[in-house]
Amino acid sequence: MTGGAGYIGSHAAKALRLAGHRAVIFDNLSAGHREAALGAPLVEGDIGDVDAVRRAIRDSGATAVMHFAGWLSVADSVRDPGGYYRNNVAGTLGTLEAMVAEGCRHFVFSSSCAVYGQAAGSPLRETAAPAPINAYGQSKLAIEQALPHFERAHGIRSIRLRYFNAAGADPDGELGEDHDPEIHVIPRAIAAAQAGARMEIYGEDYATPDGTCLRDYIHVSDLADAHVRALARLEGGGASATYNVGTERPSSVRDVIAAVERVTGLPVLRQAAPRREGDPAVLYACAERIREDLGWRPQRADLETIVADAWRWHAAHPRGFAMESR
Repeated sequence: MTGGAGYIGSHAAKALRLAGHRAVIFDNLSAGHREAALGAPLVEGDIGDVDAVRRAIRDSGATAVMHFAGWLSVADSVRDPGGYYRNNVAGTLGTLEAMVAEGCRHFVFSSSCAVYGQAAGSPLRETAAPAPINAYGQSKLAIEQALPHFERAHGIRSIRLRYFNAAGADPDGELGEDHDPEIHVIPRAIAAAQAGARMEIYGEDYATPDGTCLRDYIHVSDLADAHVRALARLEGGGASATYNVGTERPSSVRDVIAAVERVTGLPVLRQAAPRREGDPAVLYACAERIREDLGWRPQRADLETIVADAWRWHAAHPRGFAMESR
């Protein structure tokens, strides 16, 4: 699992272990946390080092790769497109080349709803024409477009999971979201509530009911379950496919803030800020295909449940995983 010590990857690693798989984590720990491995085998390395990826596949005997090692900030990708292409495109292509060399033929790819850009109409289906409006989304689409060529040339079958907005935390309390800096709205709202600080709302003039962006918040544990099911499809001989992973429920930034206030009992002070470049107004999923093909259904889809799980993690870990190192 590349990036398996990060937020989504660590939850997927735990879900895989609970499903009876052996998950070996490959991570450079630039954004991940050693503690998030929960004792699973952890190989420190960078996806830019193809030989290191090859050794990790060979030494672990891996028959599949789940690829989480990607940069994820839309705003940063607008400022640094070259970095995003190097890491998210070149790094992923190197990982695929390592798989080819080592005879590993199953690939589960962390893609993104950002491939849709400002696609007309919501909820979005997988058949909507991709039209990324930032380098992050474009880097994900580039790999999606490369994967059929790797299948034809080398027999690598793949599942592309187009995440909507991953949120929440492990209901058991072992894992949570720990980014520096934090860019996601739910932990930002929680941090503002805890500190009594003002939270910036990036854009209040979108063409939405309350003027703020509408997003589909998917619980990270439900997202992890989608990865387990995707792997089972590939191991069972299923064909390559692309799936949206979302709840089909759009929530605005103001909806999130209201949920945080209800769950924590604390006010979230806020202030208006300019729109972030590259942010579309509305993104939410149609998840019919993954329901039909993989039998996947979100179990923790309610926004208040997602916020409550996140709040328990942040309340218990005010310094994130750094608390585990004391």
